[in-house]
Amino acid sequence: MRIGLLGTGPWAQLAHAPALGGHEELDFAGVWGRRLEAAKELAERHGVRAYDDVDELFADVDAVAVALPPDVQASLAVRAARAGCHLLLDKPLAPTVAQGRAVVEAVAEAGVASVVFFTTRFQPEPAAWITEQAAVPGWFTGRAQWLGAVFTSESPFATPWRREKGALWDVGPHALSVLLPVLGDVRRVTAAAYGPGDTAHVVLDHAGGASSTLTLSLTAPPAASGAAVEIHGEAGVAVLPESADGAVPALKRAADALLTAARTGRPHACDAAFGLRVTEILTAAQDVLNGAAR
Repeated sequence: MRIGLLGTGPWAQLAHAPALGGHEELDFAGVWGRRLEAAKELAERHGVRAYDDVDELFADVDAVAVALPPDVQASLAVRAARAGCHLLLDKPLAPTVAQGRAVVEAVAEAGVASVVFFTTRFQPEPAAWITEQAAVPGWFTGRAQWLGAVFTSESPFATPWRREKGALWDVGPHALSVLLPVLGDVRRVTAAAYGPGDTAHVVLDHAGGASSTLTLSLTAPPAASGAAVEIHGEAGVAVLPESADGAVPALKRAADALLTAARTGRPHACDAAFGLRVTEILTAAQDVLNGAAR
């Protein structure tokens, strides 16, 4: 499968380009970016072509991987799908429900495959844990804590869209990608409140009767950063295991999932439709937060 990369920022440089270039079943064909000079620099580093016309890239490849801010990703994903390209997308799928729905509709109309990269879902130990716990009945409550130090350290990921949208939209998708398959879909966001910095506390009511709490931040002290998920129920307590894998191996597995979905026509669990559902829940949480802040 020939694949192109949309984006030239830190995530594209550190994760996407190495994953695409190092994947045995992908032909990494080229890079497009909003700044041609940055595209040329990244493309030269990986021995591929830099494109100044994104539609020309779409015409030359079978799939695209996207490493761009959510609003840019959503609009380009629609165009790529309509051009017949399979989609390896990043989270969050889109900043609004309408934009996310447009991606899902374009994917369905074009008959292309889609995978949204929720890192934890493509790391072996956490992925196996999620599958195992999803088969266990009787979960009562869960707690997800995703604390980042993006804005309290020298991080290359302190990008404008993260400053605008905050932790809810950046690490909230990670927490939801773990809790939803285990506790079930969210019926209602029952409460939400801001904490220090961009910290958000969110309480969810799940369709299976369980509840969960999310604590999300990009402004945690560096020494306090980290992620933890814990669920309680009839079977006792289960804790999400850590993974030794970083982003590049996980992205390669996401690419494997895209290849499988494209070959079989069977949607992956983390497809654009799941990405849309996450966007819907984040939007509901944002609405509650906005109301609480008034």
